[in-house]
Amino acid sequence: MTGIGGVEMGAQAARSRALAVLRVRSRALAVALLPAAAAVILLVGGSTGHLAGGGWDVLRWIVSVLALCVLLAAGGVALVVARSRPAVTPTVTVAEESAPDLYRMVRDLADRLDVPAPSAIALTPDCDSWLEDRTHPAHGPPPAEKHHDDLAGPGGPAHRRSATAPVLVIGSPFLWWMRVGELRAVLAPVVAGTGPSAHPDIAAARRFIRGLDAAVAVASAGRRDPVSRVACAGLGWASRLLLRSCRGHAAEMERGVATAAAERAQAVDYGLRIVAQEQVGLAYAGWDRLLTRVALPAWRMGRWPSRLDVGVVAALTELSRRDRLAEGFASRLGERPACDLLEEPGVMDEAVSLLAARLFHGGPAETGADWSPVGWEEYPEEVVDRTWRTDAARLHRVLDTLGVRRAAEGAAPGTDGPTLARVLDHLTTPDGASTAPLTAGIDAHAATETENGPGTPSADPDASRPPADDPGPSRPPYDDSDASRPPADGPDASHPVYDDPDASHPPYGDSDASRPPVDDPDAPQPPYGGPDAPQPPYGDHATPVPTTPAEDAEDDEDDEDDLADTTARGAALAAGLTAQLAREEAEARPAGAHALSSAPGPAAGPDAALWDDRALPLLPLQPPRTGREILTAHITAMVCCAAMDTAGAAPALDWLDGPSLLFDGARTADLAPSVLSLVEAGDPGPLRAWMTELGIRPEKPVRLV
Repeated sequence: MTGIGGVEMGAQAARSRALAVLRVRSRALAVALLPAAAAVILLVGGSTGHLAGGGWDVLRWIVSVLALCVLLAAGGVALVVARSRPAVTPTVTVAEESAPDLYRMVRDLADRLDVPAPSAIALTPDCDSWLEDRTHPAHGPPPAEKHHDDLAGPGGPAHRRSATAPVLVIGSPFLWWMRVGELRAVLAPVVAGTGPSAHPDIAAARRFIRGLDAAVAVASAGRRDPVSRVACAGLGWASRLLLRSCRGHAAEMERGVATAAAERAQAVDYGLRIVAQEQVGLAYAGWDRLLTRVALPAWRMGRWPSRLDVGVVAALTELSRRDRLAEGFASRLGERPACDLLEEPGVMDEAVSLLAARLFHGGPAETGADWSPVGWEEYPEEVVDRTWRTDAARLHRVLDTLGVRRAAEGAAPGTDGPTLARVLDHLTTPDGASTAPLTAGIDAHAATETENGPGTPSADPDASRPPADDPGPSRPPYDDSDASRPPADGPDASHPVYDDPDASHPPYGDSDASRPPVDDPDAPQPPYGGPDAPQPPYGDHATPVPTTPAEDAEDDEDDEDDLADTTARGAALAAGLTAQLAREEAEARPAGAHALSSAPGPAAGPDAALWDDRALPLLPLQPPRTGREILTAHITAMVCCAAMDTAGAAPALDWLDGPSLLFDGARTADLAPSVLSLVEAGDPGPLRAWMTELGIRPEKPVRLV
């Protein structure tokens, strides 16, 4: 099959399927007009005397009323289909003045393919490229409408100056990882799709399908009054019926359009496109790894990396260094990158990075005290170190809630700070010793918060105390009370700071202030990191989704199955950490986290006016962490804090694995097997052996946030 023949066959197949979609629309119109036609016949027959009589009069009234109702319903459905706002992909618009070279390359590509040039260019935080129609009145005029003469190019054909051409959406990782020639080859079949899109039948069929899809979304929106619910039910039924009738034809139409575009693009850089497709898969792998391993921990801490696209280049370069299969990819870096086609690539990268944080995590549209950008050079200190110390502080707060002793009996004074030994001793203690009191403490604390709300102390001072036969000491939970805190004597006294792990004096508060002896289990103790300590403003769930009782029961059953293989104390600690994370997320989330962003600037900015961001995150990266995963992460964080404060380790960023721990400039071995051995079997042997080898002292207090 020749290229021209393939183009014609693909375009003809697409047009025939588009006509089939339009025939479905015509049949729906005919069905809606059928009662009206019958009513007209009955009325004309009655006026001429051919259909006279009482029975015909009753039938005329019935059919006329039915025709009126059907016409009103059909008119309402047609109005909603025509006026509903179709879904639009969240993107960052690239103005022509901010990327003249990119627009020039796309126009030249369209000239060589003999197709209309796209009306505008936009970037999206995804490894894909496509054409998107934004000509619906609800979306406003195309961004390039004022510059349509320039888009056509000097001497360009008149039909290419149409403002109704679709928008070219480009995945931002492509611009930073690919070279200019590779990007051109990858975009060739995409730009070639503007030719079939300009056909009136295909354009009309696509508008009809997008309108039906938007009508289904309107019908699915929650309504309270009965009349609206009935109307939306009818609208949804009619729209879904038409969509089911068009589904097969629409799929074949798009397949024909893609075939025609691919055949037409074979004339442009076909050999280079084969090589560039390898880079597409590599970029996707690096982008996914960067988001899940590197960006997600920062988002949970309320920081969003402002150079994600630069990070994907670093991640893929690191991959090429480690993997011999990717050795040849690094040699490409000497060629001109496609991001040079932008006038200010840093501004675009920052805008796309913020959009990625909103889409995948649900952060606010604008920066603030709890949502600020972070550079890669600041990532180890601002994200890795803070994450580990925040998790360690949360772990000790939950241990206090469970009534776990802060220091072993007979320990020397000054060693009752937050130590790793406290965690190890608690998880390795035989379960039969205090399983019931620990579970009772968790249940009492949960019941208090259920009755009084999160963070509200119980009116009954004895409500949260463990049973009288509890052999362990009683410890106050970490609440909002400052009564038990020692006097502050410095700017850093709002939270405990452990600057010198080897000091023998008390590591927090005033060393000269009177304090209760360590062996008094009933004396109040200062908490490790109160509510004034910085907490991550966004937890595992960026947007709480309402669930049914059946779904809640299923989730509880899944959590129980997840903790079935752990020890009883490990399960109680995991439950407490999960509850604490949920409380912090509920208290720290700002009320306007999902507010619409301000209007974007002329150079870059999310197109907030085109899409609805009330249901963020639209694309969550990972499911909520299980109790075992949360417990494992907190114990790992505590081990890393002990390594940094007692053995001279340092936090670091690994481009492929995220937060990592360095000893003497080298990355340490994976801690997961040793920590899982402690969590699942209560065996600290592998972990203690690893710490002994590196010189980590678990009995020394660590610094928390």
